[in-house]
Amino acid sequence: MIGQAVLAALAPGEQQHLLDARQMQALSFSVHIPLVCFGTAFPAMILFAEWLSHRTGDAELRRLARRWSRVMVALFAVGVITGTILSFEMGLLWPAFTATFGSVFGLGFAIEGFSFFLEAIFIGIYVYGWDRLSPRLHMLSAVPIILTGFTGSFMVIAVNAWMNHPSGFHLVGGQVIDVHPWRALFDNPYFWHEIAHMYLAGYIVTGFVLAAIYGFGWLRGRRGRYERAALAIPLTIAALAAPVQILVGDWAARDVAEYQPTKLAALEGLGRTEKGAPVHIAGWYDAGRGEVRYGIPIPHALSFLAFHRFNAQVQGLDAVAPADRPPVNVTRFAFQTMVGIGTLLALLGVFYLVVRVRFKRLPETVWFYRALVLAGPLSLVALIAGWVTTEVGRQPWVVYGSMRTAQAVTGAGPIPYGYATLVIVYLAVAGGVVWILRRLARAELAA
Repeated sequence: MIGQAVLAALAPGEQQHLLDARQMQALSFSVHIPLVCFGTAFPAMILFAEWLSHRTGDAELRRLARRWSRVMVALFAVGVITGTILSFEMGLLWPAFTATFGSVFGLGFAIEGFSFFLEAIFIGIYVYGWDRLSPRLHMLSAVPIILTGFTGSFMVIAVNAWMNHPSGFHLVGGQVIDVHPWRALFDNPYFWHEIAHMYLAGYIVTGFVLAAIYGFGWLRGRRGRYERAALAIPLTIAALAAPVQILVGDWAARDVAEYQPTKLAALEGLGRTEKGAPVHIAGWYDAGRGEVRYGIPIPHALSFLAFHRFNAQVQGLDAVAPADRPPVNVTRFAFQTMVGIGTLLALLGVFYLVVRVRFKRLPETVWFYRALVLAGPLSLVALIAGWVTTEVGRQPWVVYGSMRTAQAVTGAGPIPYGYATLVIVYLAVAGGVVWILRRLARAELAA
């Protein structure tokens, strides 16, 4: 009886708080995604530091790896909290989505769950194994952490790619039939650019955030061997990944042009279908005029970027009904924010690599370290802006072309109360994270 009452309360219906529900989901993703970046990239950096310590006999590198491993545990624990909240939200906020399509994408979340448990087990072995396992065995115990961190994010991205380019099923009378989960998740042409884009983003965000922390210390005079290594390892990795991300971004844009032309039109504010379509830098999309105002146009650039031909025809927003268009200015602003910050990070990375290769040292100008301190938080902004671009640009669909977001949302009423509770929980979690990380940073640690 209780179960039926709960299901009845959550059943889809008229939902006046749809925007609140979307904001709740967006808030949870914004909190969780940076932790995913650290889950995929941080273990590899820790293992690299430990491997270097054994290779060079540098005790400071071992001390660094050991401290980072404690930070990894703290962030993993926070990720458990935020990931659990996300899992509940998928069912509670979007019951029609999970009920209708769960048989299609559920395999991905099941494998992601196994990856999570294996990751937790090996993190425990790795952290407990300092001074208890042989150096070789201890490093080997970190390898499953890296692999499971990757497979977990691999599965989540596979589900998201399917939501953007659904396949592997037929929808008849609102019922899903002829389901092929493997084909839906892993034989999806939209998947590969997403996983490459996100995996590189993980290394870029983790690298620049860590480098920003130690860059701040550098500005305050902390420039010992330990601090130099702690700065150089993540910064080098991020500096290598950031320029490559531009190429992957080009790949992603061409896939969006092919599979989600309406999203591409929203990204660039292209009101009408045309050949030789321009790109506008900045500006504001005027829906009444169907054009970008006050922007800086670059003629033919959109046609070239999307199809590698200057006079290629690009589909505009006029190709679909107004009800089938995403919020253009939100999507466009998020996209331009991501691209702008990503370009600046790539330039900063190239400057660092040039100095590193040519002069065999770290940059010495104070402006570089000031920029580095800004690069950490900006990389987080770019990460979240990228996800806003992907998710808002898919609207009004939760499953592109198959189910609208308004059809998926719960009919339950007290969403504003849940929203307020969620904000309070995240503020408490943020306070706890800051407190733990400060204690870990100040704790004395033997090599």
